[in-house]
Amino acid sequence: MRISDPSRYRRTFLKSLGATAAWLTLGRLGHAAEPTPDGTPATLRQAAGPGLLVGAGVMSRQLDDPQLGPLVAREFNCLTAENEMKPLSVQPEKGRFDYGPADRIVEFVEKHEMKLVGHNLCWHQQSPPWMYQDDAGNPLPREQALVNLRAHIDTVVGHFKGKVIGWDVVNEAISDKGGEYLRDTPARRALGDDYIAKAFEFARAVDPDAQLYYNDYSNENPDKRQKTLRLIRELKDKGVRIDAVGLQCHFQTKYPDAPRILNEAVAAYAAEGVKVMLTELDVDVLPRATGGAEVGTRERTGSNPYKDRLPADVARIQAGYYANVIRVVRQHPGVVTRVTFWGTHDGTSWLNDWPVRGRTNHALLWDRDLKPKPAYGAVLKGLTVSLEPNRRP
Repeated sequence: MRISDPSRYRRTFLKSLGATAAWLTLGRLGHAAEPTPDGTPATLRQAAGPGLLVGAGVMSRQLDDPQLGPLVAREFNCLTAENEMKPLSVQPEKGRFDYGPADRIVEFVEKHEMKLVGHNLCWHQQSPPWMYQDDAGNPLPREQALVNLRAHIDTVVGHFKGKVIGWDVVNEAISDKGGEYLRDTPARRALGDDYIAKAFEFARAVDPDAQLYYNDYSNENPDKRQKTLRLIRELKDKGVRIDAVGLQCHFQTKYPDAPRILNEAVAAYAAEGVKVMLTELDVDVLPRATGGAEVGTRERTGSNPYKDRLPADVARIQAGYYANVIRVVRQHPGVVTRVTFWGTHDGTSWLNDWPVRGRTNHALLWDRDLKPKPAYGAVLKGLTVSLEPNRRP
């Protein structure tokens, strides 16, 4: 999105907080989830109820933390391996697989009766070059690259069969450039445009019970949304099964119109017969010029205005933003089936080092001391509210 007058949008958003407070009033718009037996407030996983998964992206080492581990087990019913199931992590060298860190997440999930999402099987980042390129960086012959891709998917999906509910089969394959459909990636250069369909076919063959997802950022926005809808239709026309589209939802407070656009996107994807998942949700409060979430894009310098603490007024704006996003989720029961936050507390957010390294971001629901922020309260309350379907946020 582009805005010509950021101050006008900030005023509009502040004004919208009054409306946000109104729809959060339980007596008007719905009913609260059943309280816990001892009368304490519900956790996120309790508030979400049986029809919605609420999760976080984690690293295995975080689960060993004596404070963070119990918080994760208490609040979430679904986890995504933030990095440790990606191709470069599980197969750094051809034919040598390392499942140790990912298996640790599997053990945690099973112990605490949670679900696990596999992330991911094919991506232009964090994939070993040998999968699609020769030693000189040239694309491999198609058949050789197909063998590599299939062997990776066969082995990895086979290892986690029955342990994950679904896979982000292909990640971020849509181009951000206007007029360009698919991103120019090593996999595409070696295999052609049908590499996406092939990856889905390979994954389904190994584990037909696992759900299959396409995952991307900014694909709630109109231009990229249309390209993603095209991809869904093309896969279905080829008889390729796709169960859901993942919207990463890396939002920024300076774009307050995003929840409305998200609402439109969910409806558009639902019309194509796929479920929708918010797969990497966070709300960035720091200034930056870079949009989207392409990890290869960097800014060399940038201000770090909240190094010591997050001001109360900014925390309130962020909370209102999260509330509006959760409202969209609740307006599409049975369509939006998962909300995953990309990290647990602010100290774990990837936005501390992207697009500018070494800043102090405050993008998540808990602060660095594991104290719940206003954003946590807004999400918790939002999850307890039942709204009429398809109401505008």
